[in-house]
Amino acid sequence: MKGLFISFEGIDGCGKSTQIDLLAKYFTKQKKNFVKTEEPGGTLGSNEIRKILLRENNFHWSVETETLLFMAARNDHVEKVIKPAIKDNKIVICDRFMDSTIVYQGMRSPQARKFSLMLFEQIGINPDITFLIDMDPEIALDRALNRATNEDRFENYGINFQRELRKNFLKIAHKHSDRIKIIDGNQSPIDVAAQINESVKTLAI
Repeated sequence: MKGLFISFEGIDGCGKSTQIDLLAKYFTKQKKNFVKTEEPGGTLGSNEIRKILLRENNFHWSVETETLLFMAARNDHVEKVIKPAIKDNKIVICDRFMDSTIVYQGMRSPQARKFSLMLFEQIGINPDITFLIDMDPEIALDRALNRATNEDRFENYGINFQRELRKNFLKIAHKHSDRIKIIDGNQSPIDVAAQINESVKTLAI
């Protein structure tokens, strides 16, 4: 089995975490060797940056600085987790990657988008396939706000922000349709998982 990099994207509350858990269960049944990880996070250093980035009361910087923090966390994550796992012929399942930075920060600042794309070239790795869980923003935001978490800074920006996120995610998905597969997240979790499982079956794993 060769290494494979799978990422999941979508607006807050779209069901990514549920689908990642279900895919992990699928790979376990298939006796596949995989690593489940997330961004920002995945390493000790990246998790420290995550605490700064996702907690409303801790954040005092510009969008451009926010982008640089995300990219610093990503670089550490890629070097210490993602690249080694792929080199060991494991499957990497990642909750968010570069597409999220382009959307969440890039749509708020052209300079942040420029930073992220420039720095991403230095990181030098892209998912083999990305599942974009597309969902009605009103339903997704309601879910997100009802979660018991203190990592809700972006959810607190409100429904219009979530609508813009969805629009920008879909724009990227259509531009990179060879890599990004759009999945209707308004279906039941089991139906969503079935579509994802069918897609990964076609990959050389």
